[in-house]
Amino acid sequence: MDDLLQEFIAETRETLETLSGEIIAWEAAPQDCARLDAIFRFVHTVKGSCGFLDLPRLQRLSHAAEDVLAQVREGERIPDPPLVNAVLAVVDRIGDIVEAIDAGNALDDSGEDMLIAALEKGAESSAAAATPTPRAASRSVRLNVDLLDRMMSGMSDMVLARNELARRLRADDVDPTVEAALERMSASVADMREAVTRTRMQKLDTLFSVIPRVVRDTAATLGKSVVLNIEGADVELDREMIEAMRDPLVHMIRNAIDHGLETPEERRAAGKRENGRLTVAARQSGNQIVIEIVDDGRGIDTAKVIAKLASAGARDEQEMRALPDRAKLALIFEPGLTTKEEVSDISGRGVGMDVVRAAINHIGGRIDLDNAPGKGLRIAIHVPLTLSIISAVVVRLGDQRFAVPRQAIEEIVSAQADNIRIDRLGSGAVVMVRDRKLPLVDLAELMRLPDRADRADAMLLIVSIGTGSFAIGVDGVLDNEELVIKPAAPDVMATGVYGGQTLPDNGMPMLVLDCAGIAATSGMRFGLAAEALEEDADKEEQAPGMPALLFVDLDGSTRAIPLAVVDRIEHVAGDAVRYSAGRLRIAIDGRIVPVRAIGDPAGRDRIAVLRLRDGADEVAYAVSEALDIVAIDGDIVPADEDGPVAGAVLHDGRQVEIVDANWILAGDEEAVHRADGDPICLLAGRDDGWMHGFVRPLLEQAGYRVVRRLPEGARAAVILTGDDEDDERYASLGAAVLRLSSHRTSGGRSGDHIFRYDRKALLSAVAARIEGAV
Repeated sequence: MDDLLQEFIAETRETLETLSGEIIAWEAAPQDCARLDAIFRFVHTVKGSCGFLDLPRLQRLSHAAEDVLAQVREGERIPDPPLVNAVLAVVDRIGDIVEAIDAGNALDDSGEDMLIAALEKGAESSAAAATPTPRAASRSVRLNVDLLDRMMSGMSDMVLARNELARRLRADDVDPTVEAALERMSASVADMREAVTRTRMQKLDTLFSVIPRVVRDTAATLGKSVVLNIEGADVELDREMIEAMRDPLVHMIRNAIDHGLETPEERRAAGKRENGRLTVAARQSGNQIVIEIVDDGRGIDTAKVIAKLASAGARDEQEMRALPDRAKLALIFEPGLTTKEEVSDISGRGVGMDVVRAAINHIGGRIDLDNAPGKGLRIAIHVPLTLSIISAVVVRLGDQRFAVPRQAIEEIVSAQADNIRIDRLGSGAVVMVRDRKLPLVDLAELMRLPDRADRADAMLLIVSIGTGSFAIGVDGVLDNEELVIKPAAPDVMATGVYGGQTLPDNGMPMLVLDCAGIAATSGMRFGLAAEALEEDADKEEQAPGMPALLFVDLDGSTRAIPLAVVDRIEHVAGDAVRYSAGRLRIAIDGRIVPVRAIGDPAGRDRIAVLRLRDGADEVAYAVSEALDIVAIDGDIVPADEDGPVAGAVLHDGRQVEIVDANWILAGDEEAVHRADGDPICLLAGRDDGWMHGFVRPLLEQAGYRVVRRLPEGARAAVILTGDDEDDERYASLGAAVLRLSSHRTSGGRSGDHIFRYDRKALLSAVAARIEGAV
């Protein structure tokens, strides 16, 4: 806390030096909204800092000044001389208290009530001339950022000169002693570069250290319970960037608790844990730092945001309702917007996301929102490192060159290699790299570059962005260099595709690609928010059971399907699934695949398609959204009738319907056999969950007695096992062996092998063996 207090004192001193002049200038030009906003932000920041530093006197003074300035912003007051004098007196008093705190001296609070009273409307100014408080000697040295920039720029020139020298020496035969001297110089340059870079870099721990107190105090004020999780505090960022991020981060955390997280009573009513969960995480992605704030609250109610803006006359309601979902979310950045009905110390003044976005844009960053109504909100802040030197791979697109941070690249493969397969899916593409299926982004297509003739050397960059991996298609890979990265123009950075610009040793300017931004621009989602919103990590491990995919169906119901039949999941446009030749179908990988669904896919922007394979045939199943992979370990209650739902199971305390894979893959014909008596069927194969979850209920419903182990003295009528089991281990049991295969054969059966998803063939084969027929 001492370090935080000293930072607060130093920052407040620097601001106070210029603030008085700003107030006087604002009095002379009251229509200057920019100056008013700057003064307002100062007192607002002081008030917020005092809250977690436990400085009640400063908080009381700054809160009173903020109220008056808010009235001026809203047009209720004018900056007349009495008001300006009162504000100046409060600012002077704040400076006096700060100096007294730094010197460790006591300062009488007499007169502070009069200062606050002077701010009231109609009050006469009672501000007396302030006696400057002697300033204590500084215990730290603050360097001008311009000086640090000059140091880094000089270091960058050294790196570029070293690169050019190395390139020229590689082109000629040189004396080994010269090469050795170059190596020594390279090592020295690397050491100096590291030292100079470190002068501007600082761990995010200095930024994150204030968060626990902010969360604790805000939650206590609002009567909420919040569990905080902080990750990535050891990530380093430019000192200037940290200072610029401090206020926006506190704003967003307070908003997350105030607007996002519900009260314990509301959370219980919504079926959530009483304790809200808030995660603040940081990671480095190439030459950018990504800070994420994720909560499991109510998310953003875009309808409420639109209603607020419409009632304030800021935008046309019909126009806002017609916006795409992403544009509706961006409405929270509108100036002055607040969904709070009452003003408090936390929120309600319309100071928030508009200020945050302005601050982030000013430093060349951007904000991404990932909203899940009723489940939570993920805010991702991408900020550049300002100035850094990174190892990068130079790629080619036609006659243009771009740099990709090397640390983001997992591997580079040729697009023409025999083990590479690229498939088109609607308007997108996927690539299979050694049995690993990845989304593919054609960089030239993303950038809308014209067709290029020379693509013989086309390459694929397999990149990782921390939350997932994908492939980027380029025309060629040229070189690997150490490059000096600087922020590009704000308009360029705002596209989300670029992370900065660089000047390599050949003197040709080049843009640096932001892999995370490319993924976001292409609409990829890798589930980081879902990981942050999952249940506590210390909950008991799931009991072994049948792996299943949990999803939201088109009719809004939550269902599950055995994972064994799911080959992959694709996200497609809603109009990709349509009625053709009398039933739902979709065009995938150059062929038409039948689609089954519970619900109507019409009218949806995007849907998820589960591609189900049995080894030979393929069927697609359309759903709204894939949720998670779970283990079904309870007894499945069979459905009363044959159809799309095989039964229901209890999962996490709620009933979840299980989609019948037999219905999807083999049709919905009724079982043709019902046996009399109770012959024993022994499930002796490897238990992958399918035997217990589906084969057993199917046979029991047909009238058979199903066991996993034979009772004493009992004899099995038929033994069911997998198609890779050893026959001899069952020879002594004297029963017919029926193998359940995951691959379809002609007619659904071949000898002792039965396609395990073919309900009709399976029941017929069991009956035949029990009756002694082959």
